[in-house]
Amino acid sequence: MDRALLLAGRGLRAFGFGFAAVLLGVHLEARGLSAAAIGLTLGIGLAAASVSGLATAYLAARIGRRAALSLCGLLMALTGLDLALATGDVWLVASGVTGMLGAASVDLGPFASVEQAALAESVTPARRNVAFARYSLTAGLFNAAGGLAAALASGPDGTRAFFLFYAVIGAVTAGLPWLMTVRVESELREPAFGALRRPEIRRLLAGLAALFALDSFAGGFVTNSVISYWLHVRFGAGPALLGPTFAVVALLQALSYEVSGRLSGRFGLINTMVFTHLPSNVLLLFVALSPSLGWAIGLLFARFLCSQMDVPARQAYIVSIVPPADRAAAVALTGAARGVAQAFGPPIAGIAIGAAAYGLPFVAGGALKIVYDIALYAAFRRRPADHE
Repeated sequence: MDRALLLAGRGLRAFGFGFAAVLLGVHLEARGLSAAAIGLTLGIGLAAASVSGLATAYLAARIGRRAALSLCGLLMALTGLDLALATGDVWLVASGVTGMLGAASVDLGPFASVEQAALAESVTPARRNVAFARYSLTAGLFNAAGGLAAALASGPDGTRAFFLFYAVIGAVTAGLPWLMTVRVESELREPAFGALRRPEIRRLLAGLAALFALDSFAGGFVTNSVISYWLHVRFGAGPALLGPTFAVVALLQALSYEVSGRLSGRFGLINTMVFTHLPSNVLLLFVALSPSLGWAIGLLFARFLCSQMDVPARQAYIVSIVPPADRAAAVALTGAARGVAQAFGPPIAGIAIGAAAYGLPFVAGGALKIVYDIALYAAFRRRPADHE
């Protein structure tokens, strides 16, 4: 029952994030924000998502996991109300400060550290890779449905209605944790960030965080919201096309999550992370050269088919190389590094798109991600997870 409720909250959020990622750029442009201001809004959202993850890990150790997850739902509701009702530029730009803007990823936000720590403890080590694959699969399928639903938005009133619905989803996910039993609460009563007191764990997390920061900085150039806005400006694509496009993207990602769980069990987590990620980043470089909308979408589909296979593998790896007491902290700390680094990408991409330098986000993102893949393999290929 608890796991079903955990996945239900995961799915509902992913549905909201699915249509938000498609509509954010178009909605903010319709409300009068410039390309640079839109990029700034997305950047703030990414940075806040990572910092709020640290706060949630701390709160979960103090007030419990159910209360912390409920708070995440309230933050999502507040974000939806801001986007739907705010009229001033400052308030619209500030919509990202809650950490629940949903601009880039269903795996980055204040909820991630608590959810992933709980998931790791809800299954046996032998089932952990598959559990995280199914966790990502759930998000991928609902994210696809959300992206498809975005095609129904028509004009400013339509996008406003969607963000009011976003607020409703947040309110529902705020209530779900209170239906869970006390078994979801951690029995460990150590300090939230006790991992930092142990030199070996501190060095390990610092190395991972630095590499994940590089990957996320590169990913910030090509978040779903940035890509959606790029397709809109570069080729004139509107919500009627963007919605189904990102629904297909999410479905491809969902399929890749299931494959990732099987590959991880056979070839190892690090090998799965690196050798599925590299081809996708080469494809990202070619997106910059797309001569038409059809070519751009086709290359993006090919890229997303393998670009997210590293996600469940990365999640399982992080919680499997530290003691159970340190899992929430490990997810929060590495997530913070990812989110803060990723936050710099959208503002730069927004400026580049506004200046008609359309290829820059994809070239920069793809090249830096290739560097990350090589560095990750060199540094961690000889350090398997505890269940491998």
